[in-house]
Amino acid sequence: MGIYLNPGNEGFKEAVRSKIYVDKTGLIGCVNELIGTLDKYICVSRPRRFGKSMALKMLAAYYDRSCDSEELFAGFQIADDPSFREHLNRYDVIYLNMQQFLIRTKGQDVTEYLEELVIRDLRETYGELFDQEECVLAAVLEQIYAKTEKEFIFLIDEWDCVMRERQESEGLQKQYLDFLRNLLKDQVCVALAYMTGILPVKKYGLHSALNMFSEYSMTDQDVLEEYTGFTEAEVKELCERFGMDFKQTGSWYDGYQFLQFRHVYNPRSVVEAMCRRRFSNYWTSTETYEALKIYMDMDFDGLRGDIVQMLGGGRVGVNTRSFQNDMRTFETKDDVLTLLIHLGYLGYDSEKREAFIPNKEIIEEFENAMSVGGWAEVMRVLKASDQLLADTLRGDADAVAEGLDQAHMEVASILSYNDENSGFLTDESAVRNLAALIGLAYYSARRDYRVIRELPTGRGFADVVFLPLPSVGKPAIVVELKYNKSAEGAIRQIKDRQYTKALEGYAGEILLVGVNYEKDGGEKRHQCVIERVEV
Repeated sequence: MGIYLNPGNEGFKEAVRSKIYVDKTGLIGCVNELIGTLDKYICVSRPRRFGKSMALKMLAAYYDRSCDSEELFAGFQIADDPSFREHLNRYDVIYLNMQQFLIRTKGQDVTEYLEELVIRDLRETYGELFDQEECVLAAVLEQIYAKTEKEFIFLIDEWDCVMRERQESEGLQKQYLDFLRNLLKDQVCVALAYMTGILPVKKYGLHSALNMFSEYSMTDQDVLEEYTGFTEAEVKELCERFGMDFKQTGSWYDGYQFLQFRHVYNPRSVVEAMCRRRFSNYWTSTETYEALKIYMDMDFDGLRGDIVQMLGGGRVGVNTRSFQNDMRTFETKDDVLTLLIHLGYLGYDSEKREAFIPNKEIIEEFENAMSVGGWAEVMRVLKASDQLLADTLRGDADAVAEGLDQAHMEVASILSYNDENSGFLTDESAVRNLAALIGLAYYSARRDYRVIRELPTGRGFADVVFLPLPSVGKPAIVVELKYNKSAEGAIRQIKDRQYTKALEGYAGEILLVGVNYEKDGGEKRHQCVIERVEV
């Protein structure tokens, strides 16, 4: 067992011994199918604390020929896979944490330093098989393979740290990418190369230097969806085990979605909440809100409006294809939004090509970022949301209408119902913006409610629904929005289409709230009607 060559299985043993370990060994079966094929190059990108390093330790424990891991994997999913024994502890594994190399070299000659240390490790096992003066890692591996025909599995953690932490050094980035290409591409000694990071493979020029890699990112995890975070079934089991409320867990940490798995949870935050038996924002332990603020404040037309839409619970269309897979090259707002998807600040629906803020934990990060300046008007709306909710629960429709007027005045420059070119937006777009305003104006309701935009009812969609979390003792709220019509008509629609029946499993008081925006209403443009019903 070495430092970089065949690091053993202790890392995975620690994970299994931990208070919470969720079985993700099925990933090994997916990877086994790719060994020794043209698809043996895998780049998996996910946000911080989404289990990337743990997955690499698991793969190392499974493939590393220097240890016996059969008993370690007994009882887990992979033990029942037909490929389990075929590849178990059969390979030389080279495990590289690029973050460590970058820190130790301070960004200078990082690849040269890496080659020196890995060759030193190889020399202890295979020193007699290669030229002792050789200082190029790829050449050393070629010589070893020529005499032994032993294949290597490369596991590379934080592969993209050079792109993230040396953003201004394009020369260093290209040198690093060329090093990886020379080390891995078209090398018969490579049985598998599995890289993890936050960003997909960096593009420069007309092509990627690492175009042999298949990418599994937050915009498309493909067959690895199940292993990206915790699934709904896994979180339900944890909630039962630790006596935690499943709906609140979802409100805090759910929201990442893919084609097959529509509910994917932030794994690290779920573990923290279960172990501490307390729901809170654990994201702050991995990122600082200043990093998010940098991207929120970028001066791209429409970006602020999109962020406000998402803060209000809405979704925005985004083109993820133009993103250059770095943290420096931005041409449009779509590039910024795509980066936020990869960083985990936004969820992404690949079918609809829409981005959204996934959960309460991330909403708090946006609030923290806005609180330090540049978003004063939005912050005033958020701070007034406690009073608006209290007025609503009290049934004071006039006070609610006045509160919405004030909220709209604050953010009119960002979230207007009017269009400078045509005079007014279409009714559909205006209602969409009105729904975003409602989401902002009732921001504090997220403490006690699960806020759902466009809840399917069987006879249409309820515009905004507030479902109370367990034990809060507050009524549900169904909001219907109209533009240049009437608040009374909104109430009639809720009743006629029986929107309240969509609140499956809910029993108790429901507030029906009809809101209309009158484009010629003068200073008081919002009208509101509130009714109470029992279910």
